[in-house]
Amino acid sequence: MIALIEDEPDLVAMERAHLEREGFAVVSAPDARSGRAVLRAEPVDLVVLDLGLPDGNGLDLLRGAHDAGGPPVIIVTARGEETDRILGLELGADDYMVKPFSQRELAARIRAVLRRAAAPRDRRSAGRRPVLRLGDLIVDTGARQVRSVGGPIAFTPREYALLEFLAASPGQTFSSGHLMGRLWDGADWQDPATVTEHVYRVRRKLMAAGVGAPRITTVRGFGYRLDLATEPYD
Repeated sequence: MIALIEDEPDLVAMERAHLEREGFAVVSAPDARSGRAVLRAEPVDLVVLDLGLPDGNGLDLLRGAHDAGGPPVIIVTARGEETDRILGLELGADDYMVKPFSQRELAARIRAVLRRAAAPRDRRSAGRRPVLRLGDLIVDTGARQVRSVGGPIAFTPREYALLEFLAASPGQTFSSGHLMGRLWDGADWQDPATVTEHVYRVRRKLMAAGVGAPRITTVRGFGYRLDLATEPYD
């Protein structure tokens, strides 16, 4: 089920018609209040969210949806400024599209985000350990939660995905391009520095939680790996 939270009725009609032809079930809401009601009442798999809603900022709805462990979110908006994209990332948006865009591209982005969301479940069903214990960290891949000796550590969905991916292969180095392709599905709207920014934010949260090991190590000229050693960060 795809939820379209958008106040432009003509755009909703076009998106609904195209997505239904592509085989998606669609529900819509014209404002933040009814959007929250839809998310509570319907088994939504993905949200297509406009930022400029008549009764509030869509970013507030995005924040609430991810705080409650909700579905992945694609932001669609006329706002193309870098600050809006960064804020959307900070709050856990899974993709970002600037109006106008083609309906074919929207459908393709939806499929890409749904594939990324399904990948951790597929890996677990293939026999991967549901709980990873690495030094001071416990990564519960079933609950998508991270704990340290001091308690739970809050990550955005993308930060968590990065940490889980590295934790699944400790000691193995991955390039920024590889991480971009696996965790962002090679989304062309992303700047390559996105990986660096997410690594920085994960490191900062681990340090704030008092995690001595594992550490995300920068391998200069190659990429990043998760190490159990306790050397200082580069």
